[in-house]
Amino acid sequence: MTEPAAWTTVGHRQLRLPHGITLHLAEAGPVDGPPVVLLHGFPDCWITWRFQLPALAAAGFRVIAPDLRGYGLSSRPPAVADYRVDALLQDLVALLDLAAGGRAHVVGHDWGGALAWCLAMMHPATVDRLAILNAPHPGSFLRALRSPAQLRRSWYMLAFQVPVLPERILTRLARTHGLAPGPVVGVPPLPEDVRGIYAQCFDSPVALRGPVHYYRALFRYDLPTLRRRLRPVEAPTLVIWGLDDAVLGPALLDDLDDHVRNLRVERLPGVGHFVHQQAPDAVNRLLVDFLPG
Repeated sequence: MTEPAAWTTVGHRQLRLPHGITLHLAEAGPVDGPPVVLLHGFPDCWITWRFQLPALAAAGFRVIAPDLRGYGLSSRPPAVADYRVDALLQDLVALLDLAAGGRAHVVGHDWGGALAWCLAMMHPATVDRLAILNAPHPGSFLRALRSPAQLRRSWYMLAFQVPVLPERILTRLARTHGLAPGPVVGVPPLPEDVRGIYAQCFDSPVALRGPVHYYRALFRYDLPTLRRRLRPVEAPTLVIWGLDDAVLGPALLDDLDDHVRNLRVERLPGVGHFVHQQAPDAVNRLLVDFLPG
């Protein structure tokens, strides 16, 4: 698919939250449209949604794609504890309150999907409908970590526990490749302007510190307490899963019915982890069909 020129007309602003964090927002669509919040994963930023921003805006939605805490032009607090799930959810609840009237449709990929699951469980009043792209439910992920196959897929999460070194290695990759999804994971070659945005987002070890801290905080703070915090997801939920994901296996879909009351799963063969970039037309159709206007 040809890269859409429409993403270049997306608006941008900085939103300061009451607790001091500032989030960079990319926005599109009518201001009075139903709000949809798009949450990116690792290693990514708002530009990952360049296919969805114009498509959802054209369907009448008010679309908001933040750079999450630690990423891009958003605040980059230095401590590992600043990236606990509760701190990240505090950002999202405040964002929804200030920019979406307190409640929105929420779409998340990878880490953004993990946060979307947690938001729907722990702050259910903020989520109208939930759409998840290649991100396991936390309960499913806890189960999968007992599997040698998933542990092999998740090796990088353990490697990220090493201090300092991961940021340095990732910075070298960013300077060479922009640290952008590419052919190695099945994403078509990116236009130079898109690669440039990725390069700006990941231009130093400081720019990579926050993204890596997500994984450090997960193991230090969140995994030990996560199981007792699991709750059924009440929001109608669409899961879109690229079956060729090399990082997260399709077995993570097996027990979703145990966690979600109202569930629809769409499996896309021949598509990998960055499903929204690899199969944008299919993903856009599914989202527009699922999200009520």
